[in-house]
Amino acid sequence: MIETSPLANPAVIQGGMGFNISTWHLARSVALRGGLGTVSGVALERVLPIILQSGDVGGHFRRALAHFPYPHIAAEVLKTYFIEPDDQRKQLAGIPVFQVEPSPMFIKLSICANFAAIWLAKEGHSRPVSINYLEKIPPHIYAIWGAMLAGVDYITVGAGIPFQIPEIINAILEGRPVKYRIPVEGGKVGYTITFEPEAFLGGKPPPMKKPRFLPIISSNALAGILLKKLPAGSIHGFVIEEPTAGGHNAPPRGPLVLNGEGEPIYGARDAVKYSELADLGLPFWIGGSKASPEMLAWACSAEVRAAGIQVGTAFALSEESGMDPVWRKLVRELGFTRQLRVKTDNVASPAGFPFKVAPVPGTIFESARYLERERACQHRVLVSLYEKLDGSIGYRCPAEPVLAYVTKGGKLEDTVGRRCLCSHLLAAAGLGMPADADSEKEVPIITLGDDVERLMPLLMHHATDIYHVDDVFNYLGC
Repeated sequence: MIETSPLANPAVIQGGMGFNISTWHLARSVALRGGLGTVSGVALERVLPIILQSGDVGGHFRRALAHFPYPHIAAEVLKTYFIEPDDQRKQLAGIPVFQVEPSPMFIKLSICANFAAIWLAKEGHSRPVSINYLEKIPPHIYAIWGAMLAGVDYITVGAGIPFQIPEIINAILEGRPVKYRIPVEGGKVGYTITFEPEAFLGGKPPPMKKPRFLPIISSNALAGILLKKLPAGSIHGFVIEEPTAGGHNAPPRGPLVLNGEGEPIYGARDAVKYSELADLGLPFWIGGSKASPEMLAWACSAEVRAAGIQVGTAFALSEESGMDPVWRKLVRELGFTRQLRVKTDNVASPAGFPFKVAPVPGTIFESARYLERERACQHRVLVSLYEKLDGSIGYRCPAEPVLAYVTKGGKLEDTVGRRCLCSHLLAAAGLGMPADADSEKEVPIITLGDDVERLMPLLMHHATDIYHVDDVFNYLGC
């Protein structure tokens, strides 16, 4: 076991956004500038094979996998999924989906993808890099193992209460079987997945270092619960996401009240008391409309005592992000001309959390686009487990075909307005690949923070419509 080396707390943490919006390239660029670069670890086991089947332009993932400590595993992944750019084949290799007894290829893809993304983000420098996961999306054990194999420095986890992460990290470091409990709707107990890396991979793992753990939370209460429930020293600090942050938001505390546009209303009970948080003695960063020099100064002031801020939207729309260039350009233009108001959609996400949606023409936000799309659950990233009548475990998602969801015991009202975030977020990153070359690609969903209209004109530093990571740091004054 190698202890974590001392690392200075950065003033800026980059958000771990979307499905491959926060790519290794964006994380590396932010890290080189002195921030904490963050890779989105969400669904990397699907991102990797899609990129390989698209020719792996630049050869980056093949270069990373050439350094994977278990060459026979990397070779099998490449043999199964890599397609030369000029290959005209129509039928693509199937990508395994999550199940409680995952296929060997699912495990191999999870480990290889997380290893490769972190290896690339850290390539050629020694600055810290993070990876971000959603607690709502299981099972994490393979993904975290792959990221730690590549030397990840921080792990951030949001969209739920991440009680299990510290034990996963410790089990990996100590060479013990790694376990993860998944709740089962309608069941008396959850389901526990166990992973024994040495037996699966066919060799003893190399020494790994312990990454710092940063839960993403939205309240003082949750900070207190985590510190009380978890062993001392498990948590390095917190990322506090206010309701204006992009992606998933915590629901309002107390009874749900919606405004005239169907958005949840946040009140005084949802406000974080930063002085009390600072008194806990751990560093914290504040996200949600804080990407300005004034808000950075406020966060670091003697009044608030934060270590810095988390920045999402500004990096998501930079040239280094993984957002499809066509959509990125359109969103920036709408932001620059103040034609974009981000909506907090209370029903769009199958995860059940409020979700920020940018109303961009041509995306699945449009009612017509939503109604004409045939409902399907192709990726099964956001499914919930439920107990069938015979005691076995099934999988359901409120964004799947309505009849299928209701037949599985789901409530009809839970299907209304649900978007297939898995497919649409992949499409936002240009990864909405069809099952074969003759099928249409998915349309995206764009998620951003509330401050896009205010932020974009400030970052338009010259007459062109592009900007880079360096420009974000220059604007913030760091």
